[in-house]
Amino acid sequence: MRFLVLGSAAGGGLPQWNCLCENCRLAYANSPRIKRRTQASLAVSANGEDWMILSATPDLRQQIIDNPALHPKSLRHSPVKAVFAPNGDIDNIAGLLVMREMQPFTFFATEAVMACASGGVFGVLNAELVARSTVKLEEPVDTGLGFAITPFVTPGKAPLYTESANEAEIELGAEGEYTVGLEIERGGRRFYYMPSCARMTDALRERLDGAEIVFFDGTTFEDDEMIRLGLSRKTAWRMGHMAMNGIKGSMRELAGVAIRRRVFIHINNSNPALLCDSPERAQVEAAGWEISFDGMAIDTAEVLV
Repeated sequence: MRFLVLGSAAGGGLPQWNCLCENCRLAYANSPRIKRRTQASLAVSANGEDWMILSATPDLRQQIIDNPALHPKSLRHSPVKAVFAPNGDIDNIAGLLVMREMQPFTFFATEAVMACASGGVFGVLNAELVARSTVKLEEPVDTGLGFAITPFVTPGKAPLYTESANEAEIELGAEGEYTVGLEIERGGRRFYYMPSCARMTDALRERLDGAEIVFFDGTTFEDDEMIRLGLSRKTAWRMGHMAMNGIKGSMRELAGVAIRRRVFIHINNSNPALLCDSPERAQVEAAGWEISFDGMAIDTAEVLV
């Protein structure tokens, strides 16, 4: 299996177009201390030729241009054969609009997410070319690309644009079809893509135990990070994400789980662990985690070394 990180940042990327926090300021200045990043997306292939994209971000066109493995090989061609959206947020489905140029591919999503990406402007996708496959939780999907994918519940919340105006009615940490993790399986080996996870559960720990690679939600380092920096009034929990650090943080919650390679993805521009020389980066690496970056490539043969 081959994995290619097309984008490693949370919504807005790094630098974010309307932000001048310290990380964005350094990224705008091309500081060697921090890498620029597009929004979180992962490409997966069993043969290095045919690829599935997990999360179609608004940055998809640039991500394809930046990664030669996804370039067309003939007059009208694309190595991208499928897209799987793990949730209905704009970060995960807006890139479908980039794929409107009459190219066949299959779009996989749960019923709830499929509804978010159907009708309206998404009608620009030619139904005669784009096959829509609605998947069910805990049912393996034969992708036709040499690997299977099983969607499973991860605690999260409904997409921002579907939230109730009444804060009290918003269900945080909800378990349903709006936010799912993806289990990728080939030859008995398991890999996971989980860009959004609001909290850890015993069921998730049990599922991830023995995984080869886990690409996991790394949105913020601390739960109240964006509030302290004056960037937002929301905690990571309120946004549907776990923080890396803290009593309920992912580093602690997954510390005892047997995972060969653990990689943070979907990292917000506010996160100090993005700085290569920060104490937070050192803490993340000491805990056995990696900070993903755009263009990061992993061949599963490397995992066993």
